[in-house]
Amino acid sequence: MVSETVKKAKIATQLIFLVCGLGIASWAPMVPFAKDRLRLDEADLGLLLLLLGGGALLMMPLSGLLINKIGSRKIIAVSVLLSALLLPFLLIVSDVYIMGAVLFAFGCSIGTIDVAMNAHGVQVQNQYGKPIMSSLHGLFSVGGLFGSLGLGFLMKLGLNPIYAAVSISVLLIFLLIIQFRYLFDRETERKSIIQFSHVDHESKTTSRFQWMDSRVLILGIMCFMVFLSEGAMLDWSAVFLRDDKGVESEFSGIGYAAFSVAMAVMRLSGDSLISKLNSRIVVIGGSIIAAAGVIILTFSPWVPLSLFGFILLGLGAANIVPVFFSEGGRISGISSTVAIPAITTIGYAGSLAGPALLGFIAHHFSLTAAFEIIALLFVVVAIIYKFRNTSSSC
Repeated sequence: MVSETVKKAKIATQLIFLVCGLGIASWAPMVPFAKDRLRLDEADLGLLLLLLGGGALLMMPLSGLLINKIGSRKIIAVSVLLSALLLPFLLIVSDVYIMGAVLFAFGCSIGTIDVAMNAHGVQVQNQYGKPIMSSLHGLFSVGGLFGSLGLGFLMKLGLNPIYAAVSISVLLIFLLIIQFRYLFDRETERKSIIQFSHVDHESKTTSRFQWMDSRVLILGIMCFMVFLSEGAMLDWSAVFLRDDKGVESEFSGIGYAAFSVAMAVMRLSGDSLISKLNSRIVVIGGSIIAAAGVIILTFSPWVPLSLFGFILLGLGAANIVPVFFSEGGRISGISSTVAIPAITTIGYAGSLAGPALLGFIAHHFSLTAAFEIIALLFVVVAIIYKFRNTSSSC
């Protein structure tokens, strides 16, 4: 029987995932404003955008240490407040160096939320006794969809851009305030970690050696490959549809939209799917479906069939990473406050490296060849997971 406390913690965690998706996606429609306001060319804008990812990547491993000391609830609260306060400044700062600093700090806050909410979500799932990580990531995707559209919608209604940004910030803070008390406190979280990881949360064992545990690294590497593929879709799908499939520029974003909606829908229904099947079928089967989707979208001579490929990719990839996070929170002898930051950091590095790697391959070969690499990566994930599970069960 699930207690009322755990049920409320589940709802609170879902809303925090929604908040994170809203926060990071609200930056997307601000990018053209920043480019014009700061008078940047594409190369300079690309360097500026690296600061966002750099800030997130820096804080991800540090977040685990902070969670160990004061608990994920306080870390979530501070990082959400920081991101909400910084968001309007991204729309008004006119000095490129100050903008770089604000964007870096914004990235730090988003990276911290990402680790803390996943670490907290794993413990809520453990106490809940049923899979919930897929729905959590689904709400992050929903937040991303609304965040990318919400700011533009408010401005379309005639609201001044800065007021629109402040409105989003107020919403983020409001959601945090009404749900903060339902998040697990440090003591509850500590007991859950001890119970499900079989490790003393107060142990003085050096966490950097736990980072190097093969079980953590394998999950991280598989996350790297999946995140790399997702990041590549974000940055290259529109270019691929326009240049290789002849889709008009105005409609070239339809591939990523199809991918995103399929992923969000699948994640929202993913918990029941994982309960009925098992993680092995979800990861291996999902990887094969995702690889098939990439092959279809790449080689199909018809645009509608290519869009079907994007949908298959979203459906197949949707629940792979949630499974990895769930398993990371249950590794025997390793605290989730070590495993989750490690897996998140390695995975997020993939989303940063993906667009650049595909660009390199596309430059020297073709964009089609680059997309074939994505299909190959999903096959590799399926193979690694199959043999990893086989060896662990022996």
